[in-house]
Parts: sequence; C-alpha cells; structure tokens
Amino acid sequence: MSTPALSGGTNFVSGFTRLCKGLAVVLVGGHIVVQFFPAAVTYLALIPARTIPFAWNLITAGYIEQSVYGVVVSTIGLLLIGKLLEPIWGSKEFLKFIFVVNFLTSVCIFITAIALYYITGLETYLYMPLSGFHGVISGFLVGIKQIIPDQELPLLKIKVKWLPSITLLLSIATSFWTLEAASYLPTIIFGTYMSWIYLRHWQRKQETTLKGDPSDEFAFSTFFPEFLRPVIDPIASIFHRILCGRSDASNDAQGYTLGGAPLPGSDPIEASRRRERGARALEERLAVESLASARETKRDAAENV
Repeated sequence: MSTPALSGGTNFVSGFTRLCKGLAVVLVGGHIVVQFFPAAVTYLALIPARTIPFAWNLITAGYIEQSVYGVVVSTIGLLLIGKLLEPIWGSKEFLKFIFVVNFLTSVCIFITAIALYYITGLETYLYMPLSGFHGVISGFLVGIKQIIPDQELPLLKIKVKWLPSITLLLSIATSFWTLEAASYLPTIIFGTYMSWIYLRHWQRKQETTLKGDPSDEFAFSTFFPEFLRPVIDPIASIFHRILCGRSDASNDAQGYTLGGAPLPGSDPIEASRRRERGARALEERLAVESLASARETKRDAAENV
C-alpha cells in the first residue's frame, strides 16, 4: 500500500463529511455554551457525585470540551480521521461507534471515580467535572489500527498500528507534569479500551451478519511490544471472559465456529481482506479528491491567464 493513503494529498483540509461537520459544530457549540454559561458544566459534564440525579451527563459529557486546546484538538481529529473512517464504516455505524464509545467511557469513569473515593476518601474524585471528546478520538486511532495496521505515517515512519499505544504512553507521561493532562488520562484510557472492545466483539460487519474482528492481528496484546505479549495475553483473557463472555456465546451461536471450524467472515483471512478493502477505499477516495483539487488548480491558472 502506498504512503499517500494517509497523506491526504493536496486536498488535506477539504472533503470532510456532512456528519463530521455537524458533530464539529456540536463540539464547538458545547464549548461556547460552557464558556458563556459556566454553570452549565454542572449539568453537562460528568460530576460523579451528581450523576445519580443528572444521569444524562453520562451521554452529554463526551461532547463538552471545557478548554480551547481540547475543542481544537477534538474538532481537528474528528474532521481528519472521520473522513477516513466514515466512508468505510458507513454513516450509521460511524455515529453508533461514537455514541457507544462515549457512553461506555463515561460509565467507566463514573465507576472508577466512585471506587477511588471509597479507597482514598478524597472528595475531589466526586466533584471534579470531567468531559471531552478525546476518548472517541483515541477510539478513532484504534479504528485506523484495525483497518490499515501496516500503513506508515509519511513523515514519522511509524506504522499506524502503534498510534493508540503511543498516544496512551504520551498521555501517561504528560499526566505527571500537569493537572489538566491528568484529567484527560482516564477518558483516553477507557476510550481506547472501550473502542477496542466494540470493534473486537460488537461491531456488525456490513458484508455479513457476524460481529467483531476475531483476527490475531487485532488482539489486545498487539497494543504492546512483542516481548510483553506472553504476559499480556493471559491477563487480557481474564478481562475477555468477564466482559465479553455473552458476546462470544452469541457469536458462536450465529456461526463464528461450527464443529471447531471457522466459517467465512470470521477467520483471519477474511479480516485481512476487510483491511485491504478499507485501504483500497481510502486510496480511491483520496485519489478522487486529489484529481478534483488538480482540476481546480488548472481552472484557476486558466482564469488568471
């Protein structure tokens, strides 16, 4: 696969989907609301001590960015990565992914905050307002890892499959230096993990009735270096049985295996084909955008002459 698949050519800042533009308006609008009406944070952000009466903040918190830095990064990430993923997943599945990952991330943060309060007795965990779209942005990186894992970034020469791991590592490192970075960390961690759970076990394939991606190339241990995988795999299998036991049973009933033999659409070869189709769709889309941009440039040159 060629490097330009992620470079975006000369049309890097255009070609955004209508859905991504609409969600970008929601993010910017939410930021403006909490800036002009600071009291709105109490009702829209996730404050664990008030989540029981204000349960809707498990949904709204993911779309509220409290800082300028947060809204800029989230909006740019949504537009750029969204125009790569949405054509492959489809608008309905893309929106479903965002909603599910946002909601589950908020639920995990709520449970963690309550647990930390009972362990430490610090009320900070109960009353700190947490919000932001960065959990979904982290999830988008997992989606790219699934579709084109061996694609290299043009300038950094890093394979795309390492982007989620690098993002987590940098987030953990910066959380030791600033309080703001530390507030982002739980959302990024849970956003990454919940998105992997969704793509691994729950996402319904368009070409079949099966769900998830059971291939070894998308196993949880692939987020870690090779030498750590023998340690990670047993731990991951425990969480796998706890969180996804029913999902696996459902998939088996639908036909992931029959008499111990994998059926079409559930084996690593099918997963590889799906990645190839995804990469080909990206390349075709970007080629069309580049051609359109070239035509516009020629037209402008002709008009100037």
